[in-house]
Amino acid sequence: MAEELVLTKTQLRAGVWEGVLTGAGETEPVLTFRQDAEILSGLEVSAGENGTWIVRAPIPADRISDDIQTFTIMAADDVTVLAHFAIFAGEAVDADLRAEVNLLRAELDLLKRAFRQHCSDTT
Repeated sequence: MAEELVLTKTQLRAGVWEGVLTGAGETEPVLTFRQDAEILSGLEVSAGENGTWIVRAPIPADRISDDIQTFTIMAADDVTVLAHFAIFAGEAVDADLRAEVNLLRAELDLLKRAFRQHCSDTT
């Protein structure tokens, strides 16, 4: 393949991640859909317009649970990650995200104070 494979997300709807793959040429590309190290079934690749390929990855309902679930779509070499997405669910994640946002706010306030002090000291 002369071109580099590029997979661009178009939508995530009704539990199916969809994207457009370019750079594969005329031959149908071989891709894998994974959650962590496990290969998931159901990945569909179909011909699109102008030499592109439409990729559909249905997210199995049994893979959605509390915490963060990360999914990847990889090239045939099982090394090149073409796309990835995460699904956040459950109370534990909600609390973690709130704590992270609070930490970021505190750091931003610290930076603002330091910047204001720097500006007042240099004038």
